[in-house]
Amino acid sequence: MNDPAVRGTGSKGVSRRGFIAGTGSILGAVALAGHATAAQPKAASAAAPIEAGAHVPALVIGTGYGGSVAALRLAQAGVEVHMIEMGMSWDTPGTDGKIFANTTKPDYRSFWLRTRTKQPLSNFLGFPLDKDVSRYTGILDAEEFSGITVYQGRGVGGGSLVNGGMAVTPKRERFSAVLPSVNADEMYGTYYPRANAGLGVSHVDPAWWESAACYQYARVGRKHAQRSGFPFVFVPNVYDWDYMKQEATGAVPKSALEGEVLYGNNYGKKSLQKNYIAQAKATGRVTISPLHKVTSVAPAAGGGYTVLIDQISTSGNTTATKTVTADRVFFAAGSVGTSKLLTKLKATGLLPGLNNEIGKGWGDNGNVMCGRANHMWDATGKLQASMPTAGIDNWDAGGAFAEVAPLPTGIETYASFYLSITKNPNRAEFSWNAATGKVDLNWQTAWKQPSIDAAKTIFDKINAKEGTIYRTDLFGAYKIWGDHLTYHPLGGAVLNKATDNYGCLHGYSGLYVIDGSLIPGNTSVNPFVTITALAERNIEKIIATDL
Repeated sequence: MNDPAVRGTGSKGVSRRGFIAGTGSILGAVALAGHATAAQPKAASAAAPIEAGAHVPALVIGTGYGGSVAALRLAQAGVEVHMIEMGMSWDTPGTDGKIFANTTKPDYRSFWLRTRTKQPLSNFLGFPLDKDVSRYTGILDAEEFSGITVYQGRGVGGGSLVNGGMAVTPKRERFSAVLPSVNADEMYGTYYPRANAGLGVSHVDPAWWESAACYQYARVGRKHAQRSGFPFVFVPNVYDWDYMKQEATGAVPKSALEGEVLYGNNYGKKSLQKNYIAQAKATGRVTISPLHKVTSVAPAAGGGYTVLIDQISTSGNTTATKTVTADRVFFAAGSVGTSKLLTKLKATGLLPGLNNEIGKGWGDNGNVMCGRANHMWDATGKLQASMPTAGIDNWDAGGAFAEVAPLPTGIETYASFYLSITKNPNRAEFSWNAATGKVDLNWQTAWKQPSIDAAKTIFDKINAKEGTIYRTDLFGAYKIWGDHLTYHPLGGAVLNKATDNYGCLHGYSGLYVIDGSLIPGNTSVNPFVTITALAERNIEKIIATDL
């Protein structure tokens, strides 16, 4: 795992005995009108948040897919783990009795420290959708950089809280382009199956799907795809399909059939809280500190690493600053969070031994969105399940995989809506801005043009065949393409470049990256299964080699 030349750096080669001695998860769904006025509940107090002066064998920064895998497997190996999460624990209902806000009624729970929502679909039928909300540590962060808005989940469970659950494994023949240094036989034989089992991935019942009113929009999408000669493929999801069937009969509280997705799902979705994190907590060796943010990591004089952590309130203010020591640190704050932190630490001299690949290779997974206006005889349905089940696969011919996405407005829109993942070669770089004390990203909106061109290989043909047009009212005035955002940030600390081939950062023993920042910008499909499988691969090697 670690080169002998760097074995003593930072953690000063913490021995196995010394290490063990201290041990005992966005789918673009339109969000229409509504501004809740309910009083804000107090945040749930975290169980045993990390204390100033603590010394932990393993500190995991972030609780998304990579971090949750690392925490579980380390704990199962006998290691005491502390997870640091910037967002809330999301385990306490608001005054409406629900933990998460509804997609169509964004309130203070919806956005991360904003006073006005910034919804991925900004307009509908000529009306702007964004509303004023109270500033709060809400579940969805719309982080703005030059040229792009990056949507990220905030809370225990990370992106698993806010995505549409599309659990897609890339086609094997495309894998070498995704992670060229990784053995595909191992991934498809061991780690993808392990990830799918751990996440609870399953397929919708096709017979039920064919008749369910909530998937009329998807059946229309299939008809149009197939009439134009495109492969229409069903893909797995992490939703509890038995629960959805009960939703359809009215036997249980509605969740996916209530349009819940963008700001969390109250019942049916199997987020990380329900699988990896639940199992990690059950070991008795994993503790999580929500509303804590790591600001610094540096080698400690006595070995290991000194970590500075800000504790924040639900209004985003720092209420305490803690200094702790960790034998090993796992960066799992997501592609943006990990890349920003490492870029800052290298540039400010706290981790000067990091190599020059830090911050590079960042991509948007080729995300671009569009809507089509169908004819009156192609109604897509008032009731739309918020969990997508299928896509149009034109990757080999046109470089695009288009998720047939819901538009759960509660009204008939006669619209088909799509989130495309495309073969976009453009990569951006994070850099430290000393003047502002912040990290910048040099993405340019014009770099989305290859994504638009790829998506057009599908939708221009469908429109021509069906005699339909693009919707121009979803992303602004007379704007067809949602080319201003991504739900799938990837890269910034690329595997086998910024790190070795298993995520150990070059220059430092005991520092690891184990999230989506390892993947260079594109996975050809929704990325979270690949992030999970890669984390399973890497942590197995780390435990075997470094512990």
